[in-house]
Amino acid sequence: MYTAQGTIEKSHLLEQHQPLVRRIALQMMARLPASVELDDLIQAGMLGLLDASSRYQDHRGAQFETFVSQRIRGAMLDELRASDWGSRGLRQSARGIEKAIQALGHRLGRAPTEGEIAKELKVDLETYQSMLQDIQGCQLLYVEDFAKGDPDNPFLDLHAQEARKGRGDFDDPLARLLESGFRHQLVDAIGALPERDQLLLKLYYEEELNLREIGAVLEVSQSRVCQLHGQAVSRLRAKLKDAL
Repeated sequence: MYTAQGTIEKSHLLEQHQPLVRRIALQMMARLPASVELDDLIQAGMLGLLDASSRYQDHRGAQFETFVSQRIRGAMLDELRASDWGSRGLRQSARGIEKAIQALGHRLGRAPTEGEIAKELKVDLETYQSMLQDIQGCQLLYVEDFAKGDPDNPFLDLHAQEARKGRGDFDDPLARLLESGFRHQLVDAIGALPERDQLLLKLYYEEELNLREIGAVLEVSQSRVCQLHGQAVSRLRAKLKDAL
């Protein structure tokens, strides 16, 4: 509970917010490969929770739940960066899937099916679905996306350049993306996805359901939700690259 100094007794804090840490870890697992252990994320999140309790000052106006959620996610991301869970080979596989989706979209004028994507990659459907399972967490952001002068990877660089025009404040990357029209492009790209992909993204990012809960809604297994999520993100990245 809160003391007169605005801090929280640690044992009470851990017990009260342990479900929050687990929920955030489960949400992040959909974007991570199978090699990442849930318990490792939870442990990192609990350390972030303790750190948040010592840094929180209620007079600054931020709600404690909001503040601590950010610190928990930050601690989990730090743990993932330290573990270097995304190998170069996995990133190449993820990029290959995106390029296949992008090429097929241009030729077919619609979102390609899983079978069509597998054929474009010259693999069978089972192998393609296994690739989707393996690349979880590698599709959302590549280090190479920040490389300047690479025509194959303009994803963030072009947005940053556009946002810098007529603007002197370069300290907020999110503000730069929003001001460059990225949000509207993202909304349009999501709207162009197949209905099942739109529903999956809505359940995961807006409703904040975990993989098991999404599987119950879609009537598929948890591993299948991982595959569909990976494919939806790859479709989304391909459409955003087209928008650039």
